[in-house]
Amino acid sequence: MHTSPRSILVLAALSLAAASASTAAFAADQPVIGLVTKTETNPFFVKMKEGAQEEAKKQGAKLLSGAGKADGDNAGQITAMENMIAAGAKTILITPSDAKAIVPAIKKARDKGVMVIALDSPADPPDATDALFATNNYTAGVLIGEYAKAAMAGKPAKIVALDLLPGHPVGAQRHNGFMKGFGLQANDAKSNELSKAPEIVCMADSYGDQAKAQTVMENCLQKAPDVNLVYTINEPAAAGAYNALKRAGKEKGVMIVSVDGGCQGIKDTAAGIIAATSQQYPLKMAAMGVAAGVEYAKTGKKASGYVDTGVTLIAGKSVAGVDSKDTKTGAELCWGKK
Repeated sequence: MHTSPRSILVLAALSLAAASASTAAFAADQPVIGLVTKTETNPFFVKMKEGAQEEAKKQGAKLLSGAGKADGDNAGQITAMENMIAAGAKTILITPSDAKAIVPAIKKARDKGVMVIALDSPADPPDATDALFATNNYTAGVLIGEYAKAAMAGKPAKIVALDLLPGHPVGAQRHNGFMKGFGLQANDAKSNELSKAPEIVCMADSYGDQAKAQTVMENCLQKAPDVNLVYTINEPAAAGAYNALKRAGKEKGVMIVSVDGGCQGIKDTAAGIIAATSQQYPLKMAAMGVAAGVEYAKTGKKASGYVDTGVTLIAGKSVAGVDSKDTKTGAELCWGKK
């Protein structure tokens, strides 16, 4: 059978059109999931993004990512959310920078049928999102408080608390949990107010940033030069506190405890810079969030409630009566790496 050149061109065009239609159909069926973190530079959120990317690739989903310029940049997070929804995201995973201020934007997204899951940090109120996948931050604080109390061995404490920022649930839960674990009077896990006690000789907001933490620690040393224990919201803040102590020649007489359990933080714990840290698992949070987004896209079933993603106390030196893992274990598990 003879086929004319014109027929060949027509058949080729039809084949190309069919292929394009097939590709378009596949793209239309591909779940689009947005991840909005507090910043793009904090190692915790870098690891969270890696976890989301790995799971999206595994699940055949398209991941969009964005962040605020710094911790507390609510406007930047709202813009990122709006851009993702405009690009077709049906699930938004978010670590709220401002737990209250983000709520209207979350409601607007949910009213459009978008599932919103908070990772690491709850909204205020927590049920503003469909679900929360996070560390129990109060427990994380309790663990390092118990460790610090035992390691102080009855020595009177003069504590500096380097916190996150005013009113943030994660900052309050870790701070108050630490106080509870140390045996001080403290608000419960539902409170977003920072508890105070005479043993805390200086409190300051570090925003979880190393440079800011160093500056406020230097200020605290002016106010309370005889500090012997430092609680920090995270390990970048712990590194900043240590730098300030070292510059003042006081690093050997002061214990630092923290929360995060990142790979660098575990190295700092092994080196004696941090005495103990509560390790959390952002890669797991992100992977679970992406998997829930794919499930929603396929079945319409939304995730709901709170899922505890776990926490482990990692200590440079174990102390009697406090259950902990060593830094070798911490390095193997740091932030949920595979």
